[in-house]
Order: sequence, then C-alpha cells, then structure tokens
Amino acid sequence: MRAIYLTLCWICMSGQALATDWYPVDVLADGVSQQYQPLPNAAKPWRICALLPHGKDRYWWGVAWGLDEEATRQGVRLGIYEARGYENPQVQAQQLQNCQQRNADAYVIAAIDAQGLCTAIAQLVEQGKPVIDLVNGIDCPGLSASSSVDFADMTGAALAYIDNHRPSGPFSLGWLPGPQGAGWVLDSERALRQAEQVKPLTVQHGGYAPVDRASQAQLVRELLRQHPHLDFLLGNAEAAGFAAQLVQTSGQNYRAQVLATYTTERIVEQIRDGFIVAAPTDSPVLQARIAVDLAVRALEGRSHAQRVSPLIEMLDQGSLAQFDISRLMPPPEHWMIRRELPQ
Repeated sequence: MRAIYLTLCWICMSGQALATDWYPVDVLADGVSQQYQPLPNAAKPWRICALLPHGKDRYWWGVAWGLDEEATRQGVRLGIYEARGYENPQVQAQQLQNCQQRNADAYVIAAIDAQGLCTAIAQLVEQGKPVIDLVNGIDCPGLSASSSVDFADMTGAALAYIDNHRPSGPFSLGWLPGPQGAGWVLDSERALRQAEQVKPLTVQHGGYAPVDRASQAQLVRELLRQHPHLDFLLGNAEAAGFAAQLVQTSGQNYRAQVLATYTTERIVEQIRDGFIVAAPTDSPVLQARIAVDLAVRALEGRSHAQRVSPLIEMLDQGSLAQFDISRLMPPPEHWMIRRELPQ
C-alpha cells in the first residue's frame, strides 16, 4: 500500500512537472527574489564530483536524482559518492581525495561537517577548482557558490507555524536536531536560541546523533521518558517520524504535537495521516539541480549568485495536495544513484 500511495502521490502532485522543464523557479539569489534560469547547456562535458553524506532515504535519493538529471540535461559528466552516514567524515574525506586524484573539474559537496573539509577545499581553491556548497552548509573560505537553504530559516518557519497554531501562554518543546557539528544543525540551533529569547518557551534538548532511525529512536525514547508532558516535539526527520509513531501508538499519556525541521518521504506520509502536524521543505531536488548549474557557470566564468536558495514551503494536511513533490523526492522507480567519476 505504501508504494501504491507514493506512486499516486507523485502522479497527482507533480504531473505538470513531469511534462515540463523544472525552470524557471522562484528563489532567493543573494537575498533577492528572482526566477532562476539555468544555462541551456554546458560549453563542454566538464567532469564534476558530487559528495553526499549518505543515501539512506529518499531525501538524498532526490538530491542524487536532481544532480544526475541536470548533469544529463547540460551535457556534463558526474560522479556521485555517498559516505554511508554522518558518522563517517573520514569516508567523505577519502572520496574527495579520490576525486582529486581523478582530476575532477569541479566539486559539489554536501558536507558531513561544516569545517571538516576546509584543508582539502583550500587546496582545490588554490588550484582554481570551483567548489559548490550543497544543502548542508560549509564554513570554509573560497567557495565558488552555495545552493542551500539556511536551516535557521527552516527551523524558524517551523517555530512560526507552532506560534500560529498554539494557545497563548508558555509552552514546552522537545528538541532533537541531528548530528553534532553538521552545518545545518548549527544553523537550526541558532534559530532556536533566538526563539528562546523572545518566546515563552522551555526547551528540553534530546541530544545529538546521526540521522538513522535506530540512533534517533533511542534519543526520542529517552527524551519522552524524562519529559512525558511536552507540548511540542521538533526534530530532524528520523526523530520526528519515530516520535510521531510513538506518541500515537504507545498507549502512554503523551500529548506532544510533532513537527519536523525538514521533509522526507516518511514525513509526507505522516503529515497526510495526521501523525505529524507540519514540516518545512527546502526542495532538495531543486537545490541539486541548481548546484550543477552553478558549477558549470563557475567553470565557464559566467556570472552567478554566491548563494541561491529555493523558497521554503510549510507542508501540512491543507497544503500538501498543492505541493510539487518532484522538488522533494525522485519518481517512485528511482533509487539512490552512486557512480564513479568518469575519466
């Protein structure tokens, strides 16, 4: 049934997108609203190395699909590598080194750690190799551009949604951000700290862990054991997905309304079923497509923004039916794409 639903969901929610190009698309380019228009094609078959943190869910399957689709459209050659999890920064570093040995022309990196690759990136910058930050956030000098959404804004959107749908007065929030040190987690926590200063909010921090189900389930159980009467729980997609299931089915007297800090396939299902209240989406497929275009522009000396961000959209039961799901995940028949960089 799950596969049938996802297929129908894709057909109903993105039928128009399947028949048309993905562009132009509304973005913020260096903070200015505009419609993004990619190049019609690359001037030559550049070789681009893309590094992703893992391929465990359809969020990153969607990123890999978006990278592959745009590379094919523009006529560039693409290697796609995933490090098998946020607990493997050394694997991502080795994959970057492998791409260097293969003499890639440009690099698109969704970094495990915001500063973990700075030394290697500095070498690439010195060699004149474009480096594009994708999705996660890189805090290193010399980047050519970034295709990303500020996760402070994502978390801010979720907190604003809570504000607009809660009774007045103080409220408590369980917080499960994700892996410690990841750029997107650092940004999310910046937004939470700002909210604590202006809202009648008590935060119960559930701790850090990689975004796999087993690790996050352990944190969720402990957080709810210590704080069973939370008003809201806000967390990464794996934490939120497990928490929503636990709140609804455990038989305990939990009252937490669950939101996620970003949207995945499972979150879409749980919003539809009423288990999760809402979640913002950063349109990761669009970010991937834009990242390839930014890499080509940098290689060819064409003008481009330093940071391009698809507009954040809040998804709940009311808005889900109007959302173009091809911005979030690949078609049902697509799995994770892994590919060595062609010579």
